Amino acid sequence: MAETTIANILSIAGSDPSGGAGIQADLKTFAARGTYGMAVLTALTAQNTQGVSGVHLVPADFVAAQIRDVFADVRVHAVKIGMIASADIVEAVAHALASHRSTPLVLDPVMVAKGGASLLAREAVDALMRRLLPLATVLTPNLPEAAALLGEAEATDRETMADQANRLLALGPKAVLLKGGHLPGNQSPDVLATRDRLRWFEGVRVLTRNTHGTGCSLSSAIAAELGKGKTLPDAVAAAKSYIAGAVRGSDALAVGSGHGPLHHFHALWN
Repeated sequence: MAETTIANILSIAGSDPSGGAGIQADLKTFAARGTYGMAVLTALTAQNTQGVSGVHLVPADFVAAQIRDVFADVRVHAVKIGMIASADIVEAVAHALASHRSTPLVLDPVMVAKGGASLLAREAVDALMRRLLPLATVLTPNLPEAAALLGEAEATDRETMADQANRLLALGPKAVLLKGGHLPGNQSPDVLATRDRLRWFEGVRVLTRNTHGTGCSLSSAIAAELGKGKTLPDAVAAAKSYIAGAVRGSDALAVGSGHGPLHHFHALWN
């Protein structure tokens, strides 16, 4: 990609009408990171900052049609995958992306909403692991998602985090970023597992309720940085720094009475 070209980043995910997560958060993140955002919808949700009350899936063949049409016309520099709630949609997405393996792919296994609602059907988990993990440049689960993918208890310390990240890596993705935001204490470390080593990215927990869409936005920021040509470790570092600022700036927003959104444009708005 030429230095003067703005990277085109595609999100394949569900919609959040309250604007804090899903496609809406992805597009805000892409814009904040200086890239051009595109979106393929997999599901409509009825939700707000207090939780999800309903999910309406887009037919799998129409999801695939959206992906095909984007790639047929636009040079896509990176892809982020978020909510894909059914096995049929997983299969459709995997098939549509199979001929684009050179495009960096960030897979965020969105399984449970912030309010606790399940966003990934049980039969879809196996399909995701079998069909999408091998396509992923990096898998970005949080601790509950990693535990669900491995069928075991959630990690509560760094040693277990490192072990789970390595075992997820063995399932097929090129790399795994295991996010430690659910660890007890005042630290929020993430660990990046690649074939050659483990890298830790440190962070201090910000005391705020405004964490809606944190995972969506982090994976989108990583995709944007990969699309701009950064290496994976540099992309993760830049994305984590961006998200930390967005969380710190979130109290400037007054959106809803539950888990409020991040301030995606904290560095751009006065």
